[in-house]
Amino acid sequence: MTSLTAVLTPLDPGSQTGPVGLAIAGLLRDRIVTNQLQPGQALAESEVATLLGVSRQPVREALIRLSEGGLVRILPQRGTLVTRISLSGVEGGRFVRDAVERAVVRRAAEGAPPGATAAMHRIIDAQEAALRAEDHSGFLALDDALHGAFATAMGHPGAWTALGEVKLQMDRVRYLSIPDATPSPLLIAQHRAIVEAIARRDADAAEAAMRLHLSEVLAALPKLTARFPDHFEKSLPAEARGAA
Repeated sequence: MTSLTAVLTPLDPGSQTGPVGLAIAGLLRDRIVTNQLQPGQALAESEVATLLGVSRQPVREALIRLSEGGLVRILPQRGTLVTRISLSGVEGGRFVRDAVERAVVRRAAEGAPPGATAAMHRIIDAQEAALRAEDHSGFLALDDALHGAFATAMGHPGAWTALGEVKLQMDRVRYLSIPDATPSPLLIAQHRAIVEAIARRDADAAEAAMRLHLSEVLAALPKLTARFPDHFEKSLPAEARGAA
């Protein structure tokens, strides 16, 4: 298991614009979602505080926040551990994303402003460049940027921001699934199909393409749970079992 010293370095005081506890929670969230901190990793308050160059109080606040999001488990007298990926959380996040993002792309197809789809295609072009460079983290960051662009195109960028906490467990799967369990070229083709449907003002096609795109996480789950059994809770959601 990766040492904490390999993934945690002192916070830059000059970069802090809000409460330190929030900054620490964001940092640890990123490390967990991207699998740099793996399930079962112990997060001792004192060690984390020392590595980040802060006091224990904001670390404690951050761990409580992460426990509320299901990313860590605080065990009395035993410390804090990174949780396994919650399969029910993956399915729940996918369900909410499916409902919200199908509505988002339908509205975008009905009224995206001029130039919106060209900007979306540029993001996908950048994804292809990241794929050629084998920059998988960059690829996924651009994926988030594209989905944010869908929400911006329909006039409500906050619709994507609101999904942040809901999709945490799903995001953990995304980082495990790239590049093998879910082929990146397939995701790019699905992105193109969504954008092309928006450009044609075809709301039905955009919604159908988004639904297909968001089903990929369930198709990948059986492969991932077999390959990384220690990363997951033990039972697959019913819909994922049907996809196996």
